[in-house]
Amino acid sequence: MSLITVRQEGLYCEQGDFYIDPWRPVDRALITHAHSDHARSGSAHYVAVHLSQEILKKRLGDAINLQGVEYGEKLKLGNTWVSFHPAGHVLGSAQIRVECGDEVWVVSGDYKRGDDPTCAAFEVVPCDVFITEATFGLPIYHWNTGEETCRQIYDWWKSDCTRPSLLFCYAFGKAQRVLGELAKFTDQPVYVHGAVHVLTEIYRQLGVPMVPTLPASEMPRSYKFNGDLILAPPSAHRSSWMKRFQHPQTAFASGWMAVRGARRRRGYERGFVLSDHADWQGLVNTILQTGAKTVYVTHGQTDVLSRYLSEMHGLHALPLKTLFEGEGDI
Repeated sequence: MSLITVRQEGLYCEQGDFYIDPWRPVDRALITHAHSDHARSGSAHYVAVHLSQEILKKRLGDAINLQGVEYGEKLKLGNTWVSFHPAGHVLGSAQIRVECGDEVWVVSGDYKRGDDPTCAAFEVVPCDVFITEATFGLPIYHWNTGEETCRQIYDWWKSDCTRPSLLFCYAFGKAQRVLGELAKFTDQPVYVHGAVHVLTEIYRQLGVPMVPTLPASEMPRSYKFNGDLILAPPSAHRSSWMKRFQHPQTAFASGWMAVRGARRRRGYERGFVLSDHADWQGLVNTILQTGAKTVYVTHGQTDVLSRYLSEMHGLHALPLKTLFEGEGDI
């Protein structure tokens, strides 16, 4: 590696003197998105897509020194030109393109290729070197569209009007995607956990269309929630927060639900396969579309994907060890 190297603080570009998604505090941090494994506190100066500013402030503190940029806007940092391009992962998520001389690198962050009404669609950015995630980097992972999966969620919700329907999903990105897709089928309000409510309001302030939502905590204690849908983060499952919902039907929305037995192990009645990461074919297609001859594969099935790219497509593909986690309770 040359233009971007791995230091103990994270991915570093010496020519521009900046880090991308550092896992330790640094002077200048360029942030691909606001999930906690990519956006960490303590850095002196942050740069991120302006759409992610309010969520970053909510997570890292209002006092952070944060510069917001537009997609495609070019920044001159040292001897490099840097720009942010849509990653299709969550609101404000970006790939970061770094150009120095005649060499172009792209750090993808996390990304997905499927349609999502709550964030900008992924943009293919041609490059010489591509740093890709591999959260779901196995051929067993294949996604249906978000609309198809949320239609299944809607049908499950409506299948039992005598009980609350508790859907567990990550509070940032996944929950809002579900709310956005459900707007195609209903305008009935959905109740949400407080962690989901705070972030959903930021989406709403930015004009993202979703079904109406109400904090579950604001309802009277006597309210039964029978026939209602409630969204909550996985951390609320089997917690004291659940006690007010009598005999609920439960489900989890995640890419991990594609693995047989995952739903049962996690203790949910239903599992819906819905991920904000690319599936196997999405990863392979994206890498080939960039035209990159060198590919570094990080967080996930790094060995499998890099070996496939090398043996089947003749690319110089290597695993890259980072502290990014992929799809977790974030």
